[in-house]
Amino acid sequence: MSTQFAIEEELKQSINNAFRSAKVTIKRQGRINVEFRSGILPAFVSYLKEYLDFKHLVMMSCVDWLEDNEFEIVYHLWSYDHKVHIMVKVRLDREKPVMQSISKLWDQAETYEREIHEMNGVEFEGHPGMRDFILEDWEDLPPMRRDFKTREFVDKTYEWRTGREDKQDVRETIAKQYDTEVPDFKNSK
Repeated sequence: MSTQFAIEEELKQSINNAFRSAKVTIKRQGRINVEFRSGILPAFVSYLKEYLDFKHLVMMSCVDWLEDNEFEIVYHLWSYDHKVHIMVKVRLDREKPVMQSISKLWDQAETYEREIHEMNGVEFEGHPGMRDFILEDWEDLPPMRRDFKTREFVDKTYEWRTGREDKQDVRETIAKQYDTEVPDFKNSK
């Protein structure tokens, strides 16, 4: 075993012994990726937190793999003891994306799960309150999905305006309005 990746190899072995279906890859020193099926996620991240000292949930994110008809939920966990970042990746069917909530393990997961639900349409079973987060009264396709038609939505929802036809320097407008001279910061030395 290489001494450069000793802790990573030790963590990989512990994970493989406890969760044989997990695909563990050491990406570089201090970085491990783990991929597996969604059904064991709560048990797996609980194991990482309680037995391998990955106490910090750094963030959660969602990747839309439109071509594969899947979403990938990525959990970023950090161990202060090991100085290792683990990215736990779980793929979900895009047609009915359902994941178990981990908000009982980390309070901040509640916010990430609400955001992923609202922006991508992923349901989190066991979440304490999947209410509006940022998009109040949103009734369209979740906007972070790759099949969301941003331009169509903008055209339908907002009025397009052209730019400043007068091409007037904003410093001139301010100078007139406030009867003061505004320095030319761009060309000043």
